[in-house]
Amino acid sequence: MNQMKRKGGDAVDTAQAQDALEVLRNWAASADPVEVAALDPAIARLLPSAELPNYPELSRTYPSDFAPDADYKASMPDLQNGPASLIQGAKRHIQHVGISNFRLPIRYHTRDGSDVTLETSVTGSVSLEAGKKGINMSRIMRSFYGHAEKTFSFDVIEAALDDYKTDLESLDARIEMRFSYPARVESLRSGLSGYQYYDIALELVEHRGKRRKFLHLDYVYSSTCPCSLELSEHARQMRGQLATPHSQRSVARISVEKIHQPSGTLWFEDLIDLCRVAVPTETQVMVKREDEQAFAELNAANPIFVEDAARLFCEQLQQDDRIGDFRIVASHQESLHSHDAVSILIEGDTFEAESLDPKLFSTLFHVG
Repeated sequence: MNQMKRKGGDAVDTAQAQDALEVLRNWAASADPVEVAALDPAIARLLPSAELPNYPELSRTYPSDFAPDADYKASMPDLQNGPASLIQGAKRHIQHVGISNFRLPIRYHTRDGSDVTLETSVTGSVSLEAGKKGINMSRIMRSFYGHAEKTFSFDVIEAALDDYKTDLESLDARIEMRFSYPARVESLRSGLSGYQYYDIALELVEHRGKRRKFLHLDYVYSSTCPCSLELSEHARQMRGQLATPHSQRSVARISVEKIHQPSGTLWFEDLIDLCRVAVPTETQVMVKREDEQAFAELNAANPIFVEDAARLFCEQLQQDDRIGDFRIVASHQESLHSHDAVSILIEGDTFEAESLDPKLFSTLFHVG
């Protein structure tokens, strides 16, 4: 027979416990709720089909004048920063834990010396040791807000990273800021101009005591298929048949490690210019008839397969001493096929990966 022990040490068997439970139930069923609460609110849970009232009665009016003092704050539970005994699952080191898509306006320097304020999506994460339950994620936001009023560069991002790395007692940390960067672009022949928007991300990573800076850019261009161009010309010459080669909107995601060099800063505009030199058929903003004709001629002068695009971008990146390791992910979103043509070219060990994100190429789709 199962036995329990009372505080006094005398053993209590299951039958006695059942008798005591029945006594409690009978008493609680007829007693005043205040009496039940005074003895132990948990007794209400022993009543079959009984509601579980909270004692004393709780206020349903928001206390707008309530101001917690230090003692009250100290009494508040903090499960996320609780002891290791609260950890669920394997007690393993987590490489990154933090927040994503935390947005705020940030000012950026431009190459011409001016500043521009842009809505920025911030991702901030730190490593978490195996014996720690979690982190206080609001500290990442608070640390970032402490520097948000300053003109942002990698130096200020480093200051923010220092703050929340200290606050969260972490070994490794990472900040990424994503934004859409506007640049005025002239039309090919009409003299008009308009704003082209570039998806850009700045990334600062500290791993095992080493800090590295990365710049990511999505460059959108038109790609004319060389094979289709030659076949179209063959139809014209051999049969007098009008034919048009297929072209499509294409995207290259350029990721580079920034290297400090005496030659100066690698600006957003510099990376954009390198892409334009490599593949000049960038999509257009303001277009009149003469611009449309010029764009057709420009495409015909620069037909490229997706393999060509990756190598042309690579050629330009290799020549800039401000760029270390880099990765080029290109996607030609075919108008001939019902699938895309893709390529990846990697320089150095930084971006090497045996496995790819299954949705990597789908993220390169840019809506006009």
